[in-house]
Amino acid sequence: MSTTRTKGKSPIVWLLMGLLLLGLGGFGVTNFSGSSSGDLGRVGSTPVEADDYLRAVNSEMRNFAAQTGQNLTAEQARQFGLPQVVQARLFAAAALEDEAKRLGVSAGDELVAEQIRTAGAFQNLTGQFDAARYNEVLRQQGLTPAEFEHDVRMDQARLILQSAVVAGVEAPEEVTARTAGWLLQTRDFGWQELTDADLPEPIAPPDEPALQAWHEANGARFTAPETRRITFAWLTPEMLVDSVELDEQALRDMYEQNIDQYRQPERRMVERLVYPSEEEALAAKARLDAGQASFEQLTNERGLELTDIDMGEVSEAELGAAGAPVFALDQPGVVGPIMTDFGPALFSMNAILDAVDIPFEQAAIDLRAEAAADAARRQIETRAFELEDRLAGGATLEELAGETGMELGSIDWTDQSAQEHGTIAAYPEFRDRADALQQSDFPELTQLGDGGVFAMRLDELVPPALIPFEEAREDVLADWTAAERRRRLQAVAEERKLAAMAGPADPAAAPAATAEPAAPASVPAAPARATGVTPAQPAPAGVQAPQFTPATGLSRDGFIDGVPADVIATAFQIAEPGDAEVVTTGDRVFLVRLDAVHEADLTGDDAAMTMNAVRQRLTGSLQGDLFEYYARAIQTANGLEINAGAIAAANAQIQ
Repeated sequence: MSTTRTKGKSPIVWLLMGLLLLGLGGFGVTNFSGSSSGDLGRVGSTPVEADDYLRAVNSEMRNFAAQTGQNLTAEQARQFGLPQVVQARLFAAAALEDEAKRLGVSAGDELVAEQIRTAGAFQNLTGQFDAARYNEVLRQQGLTPAEFEHDVRMDQARLILQSAVVAGVEAPEEVTARTAGWLLQTRDFGWQELTDADLPEPIAPPDEPALQAWHEANGARFTAPETRRITFAWLTPEMLVDSVELDEQALRDMYEQNIDQYRQPERRMVERLVYPSEEEALAAKARLDAGQASFEQLTNERGLELTDIDMGEVSEAELGAAGAPVFALDQPGVVGPIMTDFGPALFSMNAILDAVDIPFEQAAIDLRAEAAADAARRQIETRAFELEDRLAGGATLEELAGETGMELGSIDWTDQSAQEHGTIAAYPEFRDRADALQQSDFPELTQLGDGGVFAMRLDELVPPALIPFEEAREDVLADWTAAERRRRLQAVAEERKLAAMAGPADPAAAPAATAEPAAPASVPAAPARATGVTPAQPAPAGVQAPQFTPATGLSRDGFIDGVPADVIATAFQIAEPGDAEVVTTGDRVFLVRLDAVHEADLTGDDAAMTMNAVRQRLTGSLQGDLFEYYARAIQTANGLEINAGAIAAANAQIQ
């Protein structure tokens, strides 16, 4: 068997495979192996190794935690389909590596060395390549330099293949223009919300037989959910804080250790824009003073964003030579150019932060609470071993609470239970455990997010049951009334819809019909938008004409305060000006009529930005599709083998 490794773990290969969220189906699988090999499979002669797979899955789970602040459990990763995504990436990477080897595509030593030298993971604090750090990082990953350098070389070969496959693929201009035109189109329409005042008569409550029939016909809405009757014992730091004894000197030591939080000089929020020469900086400042450019525009002209030049909160001393002029500003403004270590720079001061001076006596309240909570957490951590031993020895929750000071409680838990602050139901650890608890489970000690612990027992599982009519009568009446109100409002809205579409009494008041749009790239600028209330429409006999509130020049992503998004979405679904539709969202009923369609002007600067974004998005999609087909074709041609047993064994190791 070949020992060539295909890890696909470097940033380069993940960038390459970023568009390939592929499953394993449809890849021309030629063999599902049941062997005991550690490889998940292979494409041609290139294997996909289990170690690489586990590393990649763990890396994705860590990335998820870094981006969301929440740890992803192995079960959640499986529910999201993360293992399948990683498998698809690795098999696609193996296919590209196998094809690169077949075609003789490779990367030179100089390029490989450059990729390694510039990788941040291998650089020291000065940004220089550190050979010792390089070897240590590889050792932690279980790799030798030769193996890693092979991976980097193959990453570059894959990039060469990708570039060759997708080079020259761009979205057709006609498609780009039509898509941008669709996005930038605006419309005028009128809307009216129907309320109880629009009903011809108040809604009278039904008789008892009608309510009972409603209760029976809509039993799902009056069924109590499955209920878990749970007994629990818990202990939290908050329960122990009052009994914790604190050392005054320890509090003073904490104060001194965190003195930067309590004593800070006056600071400013500053951005620094550096120029190559003083002449360029002076010219930029002159344009800024003359109102010819904003500071953000000057920043963009340098190929930067404001976030790139943000210095954060700085003191006068930290600004060096710029300190005095920046701190001389008593309101936001720009000073400079000022010579810095990086060259002449303009400084934008955006906010003034007053000095902070909190004495120990004032800080002691929070310090004492923090120290007490920390001490309580340590007490619980120390006692956790004893509590676990008692449970393992057969102690009941009642005995545990009576002998250790834990608090005993009970709860009727459903998926609709309130998560009230201060109760055990507020803890996600409890909720997750309660949802999965079985009557055969023995109480186990589980950690809470604040350092507390709990153990629980499922006493009874009460299945869903229809709530008796006598108990649910008020809810049944409210539900019937809401449904009847909605039905009657919809009926009134349908009548007014016909009136709205009947046309105005004065032909001059009719909205102009929109002409057949020309090619999107040459659409003229949108016409001036009308203002004022839409004229009332003649209605059929006995039907009140709708009084619309006008909305002019609204885009697809626009909004109207207090109006649901469904109303705007419907306005953009109506085919012809003059047509109307009824929109029901929740318990609210609206009537919306289209008045005019304004095709987009694709010649302006804003439209150009949208066109460019659309072009990039469509081009990326086309390139991704083409690359996906290419990867599948390689797998079919070179042969794809999947070791189902190895995949199952590897999945069992995901933690």
